[in-house]
This record gives sequence, structure tokens and C-alpha cells, in this order.
Amino acid sequence: VVEVGVDVPNATIIMIEGADRFGLAQLHQLRGRVGRGEHESHCYLFTDSDSEATQKRLQVLVRTQNGFELAEADLDFRGPGEVYGVRQSGFVDRLKIAKLTDYPVIQKARQAARDVLHISPTLEAFPAIKKHVDAWEKNLHLE
Repeated sequence: VVEVGVDVPNATIIMIEGADRFGLAQLHQLRGRVGRGEHESHCYLFTDSDSEATQKRLQVLVRTQNGFELAEADLDFRGPGEVYGVRQSGFVDRLKIAKLTDYPVIQKARQAARDVLHISPTLEAFPAIKKHVDAWEKNLHLE
């Protein structure tokens, strides 16, 4: 059982077994459970994996306290998965994900989307985009 809502200010040590089974964001949350008081704290990560990839991934956690950097590293290591949980043949493989801190690219993408919707709010002028949006909406369930 993992409970990250517990707040014990005097906790100074956390030991995480099977650290390779957690995402970097989860590990970051867990290590945040210690070091809330005045005493020095330590987070120990244990893994049975000898995999170079596992060691490399866990070293990112050792090197940084920045949640955004950890999220970007996790994306680099694990990939984007299925965007919105909908597999679209050939689409995900070609999709490029901007880094969270890549504001110029995000601003350009946002403006391009606004321009497209200004020209054609129903996307009729952009049949390829409309096809992907329609397929996505058909499989989207927000219940």
C-alpha cells in the first residue's frame, strides 16, 4: 500500500524496494514524504534489476529534485504511450511530443490550431485533420 497523504514531519528515512517498478513521478512523490522536518533525510532506492536502462533511469531521480525535469526524463525513457488511450494506426509513431518547457513550440502549435479553427471551425477545409478528430471523438468516452 502506498499512501502519499501521510505527513510525519520527523520522518527522516524512506526505503523503496522494487524502485524499478515505479515511475519517476511516483518515486519523486514517495521521497517527498521525508525531509519535512528540521533533520537531514535520506531516500534509499532498491532494485533487483541489473539493467543499464533501469540504473540510468533511477540516476535521474538521484540527480534532480525538479518534477518537470523528471516528467520529461520519464517521457524520454518510456515514450508517450497511447495518446488519449486511443490507438490510431500510424499516427502515434509519427507524433512528436514537445517538452514541457518548450514554450516556443507550444505557442506555435496553439496558434496553428487557432488559425485552422478560424479558417474552418468544423474542419471541413482540412479533411485529413477532420478524419483524425472524428476518429478520436468516436472512441472518446468521458463518463
